[in-house]
Amino acid sequence: MPPLHIGIGNPFRRDDGVGPWLANRLAEAGLDAIAHEGDGTRLIELFADHPAIVILDASRSAATVGTLTEFDAIAAPVPADFFHYSTHRFGVAEAVETARALGRLPQALTLFAIEGSDFSHGQGLTPAVTATAARLLDRLTGR
Repeated sequence: MPPLHIGIGNPFRRDDGVGPWLANRLAEAGLDAIAHEGDGTRLIELFADHPAIVILDASRSAATVGTLTEFDAIAAPVPADFFHYSTHRFGVAEAVETARALGRLPQALTLFAIEGSDFSHGQGLTPAVTATAARLLDRLTGR
């Protein structure tokens, strides 16, 4: 079964919008993809409905802007402070680890994080984030 791609973020917070940006383009390419604000409780609910999930999000880890990091969340825990937080602290990493503790992880769970730099109010991704997102989009669509 093809994975559900979940683009996490807020498109009105610059680089935080990379997840929804990717989800929208994946859906246009015919893949199963949704934009999601990142509420951890709702993510756990999605885990129960899909055996394979790919999460796409912005990170804020002090890496170079535009760096792409991939996690196999089934194989290892997700670093708690890797992903950008906006209005809540129960986000991606907490949802994954809570689902792991409850035995509710999907069979496959991959996370892609693109290092952002500008999380201020406004629309549009920074150039480095846009370039990395475009390369990831090509990878996920098989182009």
